Amino acid sequence: MLYIVSTPIWNLDDITYRAVKTLQNVDSIACEDTRTSSTLLNHYDIKKPLISFHSHSWVTKVDKIISQLKEGHNMALISDAWTPWFSDPGYVLIKEAIIAWVEVVPIPGVTAFSTALMWSGFPMNHFLYLWFLPVKKGRQTLFNSLVERKNSKAWLETVVIYESVHRIIKTIEEIWSYFWNDHQIVIGRELTKKFEEFKRWEVSEILKYFSENPSKIKWEFVVIF
Repeated sequence: MLYIVSTPIWNLDDITYRAVKTLQNVDSIACEDTRTSSTLLNHYDIKKPLISFHSHSWVTKVDKIISQLKEGHNMALISDAWTPWFSDPGYVLIKEAIIAWVEVVPIPGVTAFSTALMWSGFPMNHFLYLWFLPVKKGRQTLFNSLVERKNSKAWLETVVIYESVHRIIKTIEEIWSYFWNDHQIVIGRELTKKFEEFKRWEVSEILKYFSENPSKIKWEFVVIF
């Protein structure tokens, strides 16, 4: 049986009781980075064999893991933070497990984009999650399609993306140029950490704030507009 276990973004208290019990009872745990996952597991005194399963190793390990699962091995799949498969190769393992008729059990938990959406005050009944925008190829096309979607929808649709410290200023500038000056935007950073910060302003004000406060450009950002 394969358990898909959501882990905290940063605050270790944001794990569910069910998730802890699951990690305590499985035979092994597949994770992105064993060192990162060990911090969480040690905090809850969970001692299980760890299997490194990340973007550079999954190709050579999927078949072995599937074989173990078909033999009755119970395994948990976790990521460095939040829910597996959103930003890691976990979806490949889940897909192969389904194909192999292995029972898959999801253990829900926190995600960065849902945390930011809760705070945003933007419509949540219709939202488009895009992960990271293309760096170069297809970026302009995507922005043009977002403008068309927002102009053609009969309902309000919220767009949610992630952005890195290297492109956050560029992305805010592009949102400003493709939409309008008074368009509302929400930025979330260091979510669930001690210095968690949310900003909800017009695009121009958000751009001004981060341009004048480069020390705030740290970690990854959730951008909602």
